[in-house]
Amino acid sequence: MIVAFSVAPSGTPSGAPAGTGDDASVHTAVAAAVKVVRESGLPNRTSSMFTEIEGDWDQVMDVVKRATEAAGRYGSRVSLVLKADIRPGHTGELTGKIDRLEGALGTLGR
Repeated sequence: MIVAFSVAPSGTPSGAPAGTGDDASVHTAVAAAVKVVRESGLPNRTSSMFTEIEGDWDQVMDVVKRATEAAGRYGSRVSLVLKADIRPGHTGELTGKIDRLEGALGTLGR
């Protein structure tokens, strides 16, 4: 499966150190979440709006949970947006879908 997700904390966690919560930049919390994803060893890619990760259901959802928890340390609540492409038996689709799209674009206008 491929999951595209984004996390954004808000509010101030209780007992929070300076630089967390509403007065902090969201990019610090997002960086903490992306670090979890990258350290997972699963294929992944981060863009300006989403992080995509590929693996089996349990692997991917575990990483999403841990990434959300990492971002949650920077606020009292976390917004999670998640979209999943669940296609059992297929791997390499994180890049495979893009390769097929680029191939299709190359045939247009011929």
